[in-house]
Amino acid sequence: IEEIDTIPMVSSLLSSLANYSNLPQGSKEHEEAENNEGSRKKPVQAPRMGTLMGVYLPCLQNILGVILFLRMTWMVGIGGVIEAFIIVLMCCSTTMLTAISMSAIATNGVVPAGGAYYMISRSLGPEFGGAVGICFYLGTTFAGAMYILGCIEILLVYIVPQAAVFKMEGLEGAEAEAAMLNNMRVYGTLVLSFMAIVVFVGVKYVNKLALVFLACVICSILAVYAGVIKTAFEPPVFPVCVLGNRTLVWKGFDVCAKVIERENATVTTKLWRLFCDSEFLNATCDSYFTNNNITEIQGIPGIMSGILRDNLFGNYMDKGAFIEKLGLPSVDEPDSIPTNTNRYVLADVTSFFTMLVGIYFPSVTGIMAGSNRSGDLQDAQKSIPIGTILAITTTSIIYMSSVLLFGSCIEGTVLRDKFGEAVRGNLVIGTLAWPSPWVIVFGSFFSTCGAGLQSLTGAPRLMQAIARDGIVPFLRVFGNGKANGEPTWALLLTACICESGILIASLDNVAPILSMFFLMCYMFVNLACAVQTLLRTPNWRPRFKFYHWTLSFLGMSLCLSLMFICSWYYAIVAMGIAGCIYKYIEFRGAEKEWGDGIRGLSLSAARFALMRLEEGPPHTKNWRPQILVLVSMDSELNVEQPRLLSLTNQLKAGKGLTIVGTALEGTYLENHPQGQQAEQSLRKLMEAEKVKGFCQVVISSNMRDATSHLVQAGGLGGLLHNTVLACWPRNWKQAEDHQNWRNFIELVRETTAASKALLVPKNISAFPSNGERFTEGQIDVWWIVHDGGMLMLLPFLLRQHKVWRKCKMRIFTVAQMDDNSIQMKKDLTTFLYHLQMKVSTAVTTQLSVTEEPAASSKEEKPEEESVPVSPSQQEQLIHDQSTNPPTPATPQSPSAEAETPGTAVQMTWTEAKCDGEQAKPIGATTPEAIKDLFNMKPEWENLNQSNLRRMHTALRLNEVIIKKSQEARLVLLNMPGPPKNRTGDENYMEFMEVLTEGLNRVLLVRGGGREVITIYS
Repeated sequence: IEEIDTIPMVSSLLSSLANYSNLPQGSKEHEEAENNEGSRKKPVQAPRMGTLMGVYLPCLQNILGVILFLRMTWMVGIGGVIEAFIIVLMCCSTTMLTAISMSAIATNGVVPAGGAYYMISRSLGPEFGGAVGICFYLGTTFAGAMYILGCIEILLVYIVPQAAVFKMEGLEGAEAEAAMLNNMRVYGTLVLSFMAIVVFVGVKYVNKLALVFLACVICSILAVYAGVIKTAFEPPVFPVCVLGNRTLVWKGFDVCAKVIERENATVTTKLWRLFCDSEFLNATCDSYFTNNNITEIQGIPGIMSGILRDNLFGNYMDKGAFIEKLGLPSVDEPDSIPTNTNRYVLADVTSFFTMLVGIYFPSVTGIMAGSNRSGDLQDAQKSIPIGTILAITTTSIIYMSSVLLFGSCIEGTVLRDKFGEAVRGNLVIGTLAWPSPWVIVFGSFFSTCGAGLQSLTGAPRLMQAIARDGIVPFLRVFGNGKANGEPTWALLLTACICESGILIASLDNVAPILSMFFLMCYMFVNLACAVQTLLRTPNWRPRFKFYHWTLSFLGMSLCLSLMFICSWYYAIVAMGIAGCIYKYIEFRGAEKEWGDGIRGLSLSAARFALMRLEEGPPHTKNWRPQILVLVSMDSELNVEQPRLLSLTNQLKAGKGLTIVGTALEGTYLENHPQGQQAEQSLRKLMEAEKVKGFCQVVISSNMRDATSHLVQAGGLGGLLHNTVLACWPRNWKQAEDHQNWRNFIELVRETTAASKALLVPKNISAFPSNGERFTEGQIDVWWIVHDGGMLMLLPFLLRQHKVWRKCKMRIFTVAQMDDNSIQMKKDLTTFLYHLQMKVSTAVTTQLSVTEEPAASSKEEKPEEESVPVSPSQQEQLIHDQSTNPPTPATPQSPSAEAETPGTAVQMTWTEAKCDGEQAKPIGATTPEAIKDLFNMKPEWENLNQSNLRRMHTALRLNEVIIKKSQEARLVLLNMPGPPKNRTGDENYMEFMEVLTEGLNRVLLVRGGGREVITIYS
């Protein structure tokens, strides 16, 4: 009942959903607008459009464009009808599959204004959304440049050639090409500036003209079809003049002949004068002109002529090659250099199949035009799929029929003539049109102008949407605009990028660039649909049912293939740009939670990996410390030992599992807010110390149980901690901290019972922070008992971190009196060599004590240290042969230790004496020989002679450690286990204090009962 006040009623929720209104394009997205402070103005309701006006016609206008009019005939001529048809089929299939995927995403929920960018970012997350959104923006911007270049080409080549700033008359080859490109740059920049001003002044003018531009496109296409029908019974007269088999530029002459009969006399023609030095019959002429005949062929034989057979196969050419009529004789003098080349129609570029794909693909882009207007549609979920798929079907039919019709109607030499020079400078597709070529020329001119304007209108809005999302910090300035929401800064950026495309100046070079960006965008639309379908997230419920993940994967594969077919180096650059944006957003971008598919994919992948992760312990080669860090909180819920996390970072180097846990006293219901606060505090500290991992807070009635719960329940499945890191209890001798150190000893017992390693740093406040650097010094390892190799592994891991990198590692072992210390040192050096560990010195130290320290009269060697121990009961302070790692001196089978690692290790330092049933170690002469200070007896609490001797030995060992390691940056030491009888706990703490007294930084290490390092590869 109480919840009714805070949770909205079902009726009000249904009412708000039914009356949902999209915000107009260019304004803030609904998600951010909801979070705005203060009152919101009610968005102005734009007139809603249906499928025809809102999706079908805009898609049709965007798809049909400059490539169809300027390059389609050339593509059919160069590639042949068969290859051109394959290219069209591939590209149209790609867009159709993408449209199916897009329809599924668009009908999965309400799509606000933002179109493709919105769909991808909300399906694949901010990183992919930002990367693909910017690629789509760049593609749209370069499309604007391509349309403007197409517009200028039509203007300067077909409408007013005399308007050229850089005159091309009389120029040949590279000079003529350079003049043409410079003209494109000058006029392109002027047109771009004019269009940018139009868009800046008001988009409403662009929208008003959109219908006019669309009418131009439709009229042009209808004129072509009408012309094709007319060729069946009355082909248009467009003669082509051929010298030998070389096609001539029809310019500067009127009759296609060398001489004509006039008034019973033979008179030379204007064509003769182009190749000869005078008009007389005895003039000196070009050798090829002299040796070959002139032939006039029909440029448009018509659909019934059977020319299709000649145009079926490709005819790729090198740059500067003559466009030749197949089947005509040609007499060419060997080794002669061609002259008068500007009189012939030449190939302007080297052509090949993949180049044609790159040039053609932009003519199938534009399928997103409907989804970009999603905010203005009456029913976007119904209109987008139907309108887009119908538009792609229509345009695919137009393109495929065009390939067949061009190949059936037009002579091959004319098809390969890119600029129509052989047909008096007419637009080649215009020669086919009815009633006049000018219908196509002006129709294509206005349609390219309109498409350019639309690109300059759409691209800034897309950039504004990305900028206002805030996922790319440095783009935020482009989210600003005029008071009415027009994206002024984004328009300026778009114009600058568009200008870079215009400076390239060649339509054939700009087309593959925008192909890359569009293909990448389409690839990710397909990926988004496939990921959502395969994850089967509960929120994936598209109304459009005719999709399948295999279709999405096929579309994605086609997009990727086409990228590398078009241009492998452009593809790598485009993917590099997208990759850089992705990583930038990942590291610097705003955190967004959009319920995207990649988060769902991560969850599924994590679940799959956890299920695959074997429950048992990993192999020795794969072992690494997976650390549970136990920290305590003060009364303000701040971490008391922040340096513990610094040490964790230095040990982990960012690898493996880290769980930072803390325990709070109380009940969960009452102390839940404090638990959340403690978790926030842990997260902040982990971020500050750059510890990558998880944090866990446990609330229990007492601290002992809470810590026990953490040790038991940390981790998930096979991803468990194998090492516990906890501080040595400070001021444990004070009465009020009595429970604190008892809890610590219980923790030691629990980690041993759970077969987990334990690391206990003493004087944690003296440990270095992550910002400090040791320029010199040593890390000393006192290897007293074999612990599975933990003492060897930890210094190696520490030295991977920049804090400890310059420190050298030294190892000290402690031998019995009857051991050969020199041989042991050699064995130890060999063992370390096999481990590939750089150790500066390996020292073997001997302890040989009597009850009275003064009785020792042993001769000391430079690398040995003698400490008195009772001769009757010599203390073995080093592992015996049974627990030695295999060395060349003591060969063992690799499996000898692997079979019973727990037994071997525990025998060495905790349970051998307690059980009294362990196998007798090889090399130990009596059972008393394995008594050592690291085997805690149940009788520990009795202050008898044995315990006094242990304390005394700890004192002597401490003296040796201080003597050798006083200046060491860190000392690592075996940590003995506590006694089984709890009444001796205090003596155990005293013993540890004596052992480590006078050392600045000590890391006590207790192995987990298994091997963690091996010499075998």
